[in-house]
Amino acid sequence: MLEAVVAPTGLSTVFATDGEQALAKYKKQKFDLVLADVDMKPMDGITLLKQLKVLDPSSVVIIMTAYASTESAIQALKFGAFDYLQKPFKVDELIKTLKRALDYRQFSQEQEANAATPAVAPSISVGDIESQIIGQSPATQRLVQQLKKLVTAKTPVLLQGEAGTGKRQIAELLHNASNPSAPFVRVDCTHNDDPDFRDQLIGEKNSGGAKVEEAKGGTLFLDNLPSLPLEIQQALVGVLKSLGGSTRLICSSTVDLEAQVDEGAFDDELFYRVASLPVVLPPLRERAEDIPLLVKDVIHRTANPTFPSNQIEFTDDALQALSAHYWPGNISELNQVISKIVATTETRVISSRQLPMRLREMTDWPSLADYLAGQEKEYIATVLNACKDDKALALKILKCDASKLK
Repeated sequence: MLEAVVAPTGLSTVFATDGEQALAKYKKQKFDLVLADVDMKPMDGITLLKQLKVLDPSSVVIIMTAYASTESAIQALKFGAFDYLQKPFKVDELIKTLKRALDYRQFSQEQEANAATPAVAPSISVGDIESQIIGQSPATQRLVQQLKKLVTAKTPVLLQGEAGTGKRQIAELLHNASNPSAPFVRVDCTHNDDPDFRDQLIGEKNSGGAKVEEAKGGTLFLDNLPSLPLEIQQALVGVLKSLGGSTRLICSSTVDLEAQVDEGAFDDELFYRVASLPVVLPPLRERAEDIPLLVKDVIHRTANPTFPSNQIEFTDDALQALSAHYWPGNISELNQVISKIVATTETRVISSRQLPMRLREMTDWPSLADYLAGQEKEYIATVLNACKDDKALALKILKCDASKLK
């Protein structure tokens, strides 16, 4: 029956009566796509899937499952299935899923070919990737190379990284590098308590709301995905099934989604649908050698009432202090700090003494006597914080008695 349904699409099909026969045929000839039932003997569909992934990690497998149970379907996604179909399914649902799988197969083959022949120029311009991601550190260069391969990706991309690492900028960059004239629609999942949020994203019958319709033919960016309640996560699975190949999906997370799945805090099926192409954005502390370049970029983008931006510079000791800082807020924090300094500086050259106190070396801290009475509390609090509440050490630095620390 399936052969008869697929034949009018122009696809060439080969039929196997069970999993063992299918595996034997795949060993003789690699196929672009495998459509396998779960309930087969002696080798069931999940076992066949595992064997195919060992034989050919790039194999694309769609699993068919009955009884309206998602347990075997989730298991299939976990072991690398492209998707699953629950029987009974409609013909148009089958054909749409086959086309999405074949599009993914074609993209994977193109990426393999590009990797094998790096001297061949890519078919699209990726200049935006290299020009807009600032930095020469190994971590940054690895990120650039990974993103260049994902410019044309049609499968979902998952951006993971700490707050402030630039996930939204990367999502926009991937979109603009591939299809800038198409719509880019961002949905901030932290706003899920808004009355209209569910309708805007999920819509009626889990077929997609206004935001999904708006993103058709372009990119749907689900920012802060783990913020969604489990009920909306589960409904989102239905939306993604009907999304179609013309809309690109990019999601972001500040936490390890796989760990969230293990803890039961994130829907497992949704995870396997959005995490096929994960990208981890490095925190700023892992690319500290990029900080001087990032600082220069902020300088050029920030106006100062006295000096042209291209004349303002930071001394070596200031850059050293900036590079040594932990930057818990990552690039976003760096941008805020540098832009404020540049916008308000009354000197063209900025030294480490002009940095916020938390960024300075202890040798650059002024003495307590240099502060007015209204500033003492702030100073003492800063010292205590830097000493991680070691009061003995703080007293030595402050050169004052214990009463000052109350």
